[in-house]
Amino acid sequence: MRFLLGVFLFLAFPLNTLGQNRLDRALKEFNTESVPYISLKEATLLDSVLYLDTRKRKEYDVSHLKDAIWVGYEMFDAQDVKTKITNKDAKIIVYCSIGVRSEDIGEKLVKLGYLNVKNLYGGIFEWKNKGYPVYDDQGRETEKVHAFDKHWGKLLKAGEKVYD
Repeated sequence: MRFLLGVFLFLAFPLNTLGQNRLDRALKEFNTESVPYISLKEATLLDSVLYLDTRKRKEYDVSHLKDAIWVGYEMFDAQDVKTKITNKDAKIIVYCSIGVRSEDIGEKLVKLGYLNVKNLYGGIFEWKNKGYPVYDDQGRETEKVHAFDKHWGKLLKAGEKVYD
């Protein structure tokens, strides 16, 4: 019995960490960590934080973090952000699917003078993978998550993947 448990754990461990290793590799390849990461655990312990969703509007409409403000990526409007967020000391966490686009927007926020900007490590995919709730454009909790495309969607292990 102990042997079977050992074999199971040996096989299960690499399978469970494979997704995390892919995420780690992708973020190391595409990001410079110019905007410091914040872990899911750290993020959920913060009070008075503003979550900014940096994905396309259609991705945000499928699901987003509770009370997140959509700022977009290609449609990012610095003046709109400055109007919505006047406190330059506000705790801001940017996120996207895994954390690549959000780093770019985080850099723009820092250039605009925001002093407390963090990038959510693993983005909404990791948020959902760890069992945290997401909400649709009507404010209802949903299992749907826009998976961006088939390649990046492999990193989303929980919820219902949506592709346009």
